[in-house]
Amino acid sequence: MRRADTRLHAPGPIAPYGGLLVQRLLKGEEARQALEEARRLRRLRLPPHAAADLELIAVGAYSPLEGFMGPEDYRAVLESMQLASGLPWTIPVTLAVDAGEAPDEGETVALASEGGEVVGLMRAEHVFTYDKRAEARAVFGTTEERHPGVARLYAQGDVLVGGPVWLLRRPEPAFPQYHLDPLDTRRIFQERGWRRVVAFQTRNPVHRAHEYIQKCALEICDGLLLHPLVGATKEDDVPADVRFRTYEALLQRYYPAERVVLAAFPAAMRYAGPREAVHHAIVRRNYGCTHIIIGRDHAGVGNYYGTYDAQRIFDRIPPELLGIEPLRFEHAFYCRVCGAMATARTCPHGDADRVQLSGTRVREMLARGECPPPEFSRPEVARILVDAYRR
Repeated sequence: MRRADTRLHAPGPIAPYGGLLVQRLLKGEEARQALEEARRLRRLRLPPHAAADLELIAVGAYSPLEGFMGPEDYRAVLESMQLASGLPWTIPVTLAVDAGEAPDEGETVALASEGGEVVGLMRAEHVFTYDKRAEARAVFGTTEERHPGVARLYAQGDVLVGGPVWLLRRPEPAFPQYHLDPLDTRRIFQERGWRRVVAFQTRNPVHRAHEYIQKCALEICDGLLLHPLVGATKEDDVPADVRFRTYEALLQRYYPAERVVLAAFPAAMRYAGPREAVHHAIVRRNYGCTHIIIGRDHAGVGNYYGTYDAQRIFDRIPPELLGIEPLRFEHAFYCRVCGAMATARTCPHGDADRVQLSGTRVREMLARGECPPPEFSRPEVARILVDAYRR
């Protein structure tokens, strides 16, 4: 099955990664015919993170990928953080299956949701085995199963299937109002005349420290894409619906509406630290961003990564190939003596004068019905979180 427009020139302030925006989404009669064909095919069920990857491939967020990786791209990513073509890429985007359900090479298969509903087609050009521990070591920097990304990797099938995909049926978006594909955000940026657009990746509520670095970035950029991840995360992360209420409350009162776009990013969290920071940058370039904020422990978990490792990894990648510029920020806080938000770069005072709360401390306060201090979290955000924790 072929279409002429599988790669598009796209509007916006920056070209997609690799030059063109991949489009692997069938609609209308084409989708209906493909779904009819899929009824006769072997089905491979996708876990939630792979289903999210399928959608992101199809809408161009993972450009230049047109499907799940084959062995050449997979090994190049692990060994040298690039695709076989030499283009920088840090995260393997793969489809794992159990050995007993692996298709034959060259076979076309139907891709189904966990519930069994057909959502896509794939031409299985590559079927190959892989070393899970080697992938864990390369991508996550550890082989410990306590790491959530490693645990998911170890639990998945022992065979990888690679090849081009078509998305036939999209899942219902959790946040329809904020469901924007790369073509959508690019058109918005172009309509608003934005030439420098900064992305902010988050899986947490936006507290004063985040607000501070976002507004610092807005001093040098035309617009901000606030792009919270809404796919699978750890069980103790704040649920996406609660987080979106906090974003809406914050943007309503404290940001210039004409300079911010809030959109849902339907990816699953990998918790791959430095490598995932680069991955987030590449994806945001495909959404049309020219810059991305990289703060403290971006995409980290536990103590697996150094505080600023996610910033240092960008020094290993030629900036002219990556195309999107990381804006590196240190940990921000409110200083009682300065009477303002600051970082160690601008504040001369010690820890005793700084309002800094750990995630654990904040969760304990919320569970007791206590709002964090206004120097840490806007009162509107704190009230939403307290109400959510009381349920």
